[in-house]
Amino acid sequence: MIKLYDEGVFLINGTEIVDKTEGEKRYDLEKAKEGTISFSILKDHNTSDSMAKLRLKFDALTSHDITFVGIIQTSRASGLIKFPVPYVLTNCHNSLCAVGGTINADDHMFGLSAAKKYGGIYVPPNIAVIHQYMREMMAGCGKMILGSDSHTRYGALGTMAVGEGGGELVKQILSETYDIGYPEIVAVYLDGKPHPNVGPQDIALAIIGAVFKNGYVANKVMEFVGPGIANLHADYRNGIDVMTTETACLSSIWKTDEITKNFLKDHHREDDYKELKPNESAYYDGMIYVDLATIKPMIAMPFHPSNAYEIDYVNNNLREVLEEVEARGRELIGDRVKFDLISKIKDGKLQVDQGIIAGCAGGTYSSIRDAAQILKGHSCGNDEYSLSVYPSSQPVMMALVNEGVISDIMATGATIKSAFCGPCFGAGDAPANGALSIRHTTRNFPNREGSKPGNGQISSVALMDARSVAATSINGGRLTPATELKELDYSHYPFDDSVYKSRVYNGFGAADTAKKLKYGPNIKDWPTMSALTDNILLEVTALIEDPVTTTDELIPSGEASSYRSNPLGLAEFTLSRRDPEYVGRAKENYKYELERQKGVDPQNISSKLIKIYERIRTLTGFENISALNTEIGSVIYAIKPGDGSAREQAASCQRVLGGVANIAKEYATKRYRSNLINWGMIPFIFKGTPKFKVGNYIFIPGIIKAIDEGTDITAYIIGGYIKEMVLSIGELTDEEKEIIKAGSLINVNKKKNLMNEWNKIR
Repeated sequence: MIKLYDEGVFLINGTEIVDKTEGEKRYDLEKAKEGTISFSILKDHNTSDSMAKLRLKFDALTSHDITFVGIIQTSRASGLIKFPVPYVLTNCHNSLCAVGGTINADDHMFGLSAAKKYGGIYVPPNIAVIHQYMREMMAGCGKMILGSDSHTRYGALGTMAVGEGGGELVKQILSETYDIGYPEIVAVYLDGKPHPNVGPQDIALAIIGAVFKNGYVANKVMEFVGPGIANLHADYRNGIDVMTTETACLSSIWKTDEITKNFLKDHHREDDYKELKPNESAYYDGMIYVDLATIKPMIAMPFHPSNAYEIDYVNNNLREVLEEVEARGRELIGDRVKFDLISKIKDGKLQVDQGIIAGCAGGTYSSIRDAAQILKGHSCGNDEYSLSVYPSSQPVMMALVNEGVISDIMATGATIKSAFCGPCFGAGDAPANGALSIRHTTRNFPNREGSKPGNGQISSVALMDARSVAATSINGGRLTPATELKELDYSHYPFDDSVYKSRVYNGFGAADTAKKLKYGPNIKDWPTMSALTDNILLEVTALIEDPVTTTDELIPSGEASSYRSNPLGLAEFTLSRRDPEYVGRAKENYKYELERQKGVDPQNISSKLIKIYERIRTLTGFENISALNTEIGSVIYAIKPGDGSAREQAASCQRVLGGVANIAKEYATKRYRSNLINWGMIPFIFKGTPKFKVGNYIFIPGIIKAIDEGTDITAYIIGGYIKEMVLSIGELTDEEKEIIKAGSLINVNKKKNLMNEWNKIR
């Protein structure tokens, strides 16, 4: 049972739940708001004099090989000297050096050279996935960690971690702050004890299914409390915690206890433990009550983790569920390819084609060991169904090897692979066309498994816990909940860090600025981005009317990830799976802006713009508008863009193609909106139904004044007509205003560097 409270609650002594109305009679509300674990951690990391307007500094940073090159390049352009806090550079996404020749390995060598030069920590390919390394070596009670990956979550180890775009890491590297209003805090009250064969993914999917679509925890902090926590071992807690990203929350934090302490002690970091718990009275802005004993094995059907069902329900209502999923799928992918799940029904059961246990969610010691208990002595079969298992780190692999678990799994016909995030984003184990894969990984968005609808391909992923993946595997690929099998036992994870001591380069505190960065031919600097002008003219180059648009749709994962050290090269993939004509439209429009920046009147090279400006000059006050002084850019419209990944490239790729703004009813995540801002793009809000279409221009006058004053602004849709629309931007910090007006965070920091140099000369 999962219950969502309609309003805030008081939690008394960690166990008594009191509704807001009654609680306010007995307790001081303002004092109780300060009684959460979250408040104390945020207060300890806040550098401002206001808890309402936080300016946070983090204890450590982390990135992987899709993001760290761009972050370091941006930081270099902004005056980087050395890393001020531990910065972990892992190589777990572009580990397969099979796309584009040497470019992935070149990025890895760039990362190692940067760790030497600036004092970073470098984790080579296949040693550990980013979040497992951070759990094993960096997380600690009361800390805050910022990562350029959306699944940066270490709350179960007492660390409030946030996944953000690279621009926010750049600010930390430059000793600046992460600025945010104080978030709402929602309690996740865990009660009872789960069935031994119910795994952390089952708990996580049940919670995600209850809260994602209604936005219950969107951009809030989830604080895990309640007596049920004591019934979950550390690996289990980590498995739930990492999936909180899929609720769209900002971060997470858990009550800590002896189990937490023992985990850190086993990892030779007992000093990183301290007890974290709510005060005697703590007020939460909402509560999710979870009776762990009632959670059954779950499956998240394509194409979102919130599309969650009990496996028993799916098996008992198979055709009805599959028809419903097919209908939703067609709304997302259109008629480009045929999305068919009904054909997966064999003898009244759902027949799947592939199983994967991998990554920061599924590749933990306990999940793989539990799966092995089910698999041992069985066969995965020699037909179409296959199973692959990816331990999340070499220490996890070593423990499983030493205990004979790996050989037990291999004997079933399953394949064992090294630490790699590929199955989570379409760079490893892409299923065959038409296949359905069941995975204990993090996401199952459209095409994230690697298929390309534009090429006539479609496959899909359903998320499940490793235990039920294993149960399905020994049943020939027929969907089976793990609770149908014998109860599993628990085994303690015997951590051995010898591989980290042997292979990880730890240069924190030992920066050698004389070292040279090692560049491969694909690593390119950021192109110049112009400052905002007072009036702007934006062409609508994409219009997406799906309820939610993921970052995977804005910039695809998979093989495109290999090009993320080349801003213009990667930009060629922008919206390629959602609107393949977007790049051409944006580039055609951007050439006018590039000529304008050279001092060429864009009207001299475009009869279309002549007509646009003729219409603008019919507006009162704009009879003499100058095209030379009006920035020309592009804008995309989406109802709710930015769900999913923290990847800043979803914004930066638009920017290097001339993007100046997004228009949305709302932004799915704080991090996507931050990415837009850090790349100098305006995050417009428009609540109405758009009256514009692709190819229309939108003229927005006085934009700088509107940004400075925080006012709504009247814009004009210019087609064969002129229509007014009112846009808003929402609250911006002074720093965010400066970034947008300057044209990017890079431009702001370049200006600061020039001023610093000038002051030195003077």
